Amino acid sequence: MPRTSRSQPSARLEARVSPEIKAIWQKAADLEGLTLTDFVIASVQAAASQVIEQHQTLKLNLEDSEAFVNALLNPPSPNEALKTAALRYKQVMENGTNDRTT
Repeated sequence: MPRTSRSQPSARLEARVSPEIKAIWQKAADLEGLTLTDFVIASVQAAASQVIEQHQTLKLNLEDSEAFVNALLNPPSPNEALKTAALRYKQVMENGTNDRTT
């Protein structure tokens, strides 16, 4: 795990944990050759990155993937509501107004 740089400005974070948890964390830090602080920072950073990636990644099963690709390759014909919306958008963009009264 990478060491953190102590030359950068930092914000303080405190956490209270049981002595048993602290001992486990300390043992893991010792095995990695890190201070407990560096181990906790690296571990939390890795967990945070993983959570963010999980929430920002769209995962589809095979059936959904095939339906998505099929919709892209063979889009349905526009219905009347879509045609009306496209026409309204074109008019608004040409006139430079956003009058919703019509």
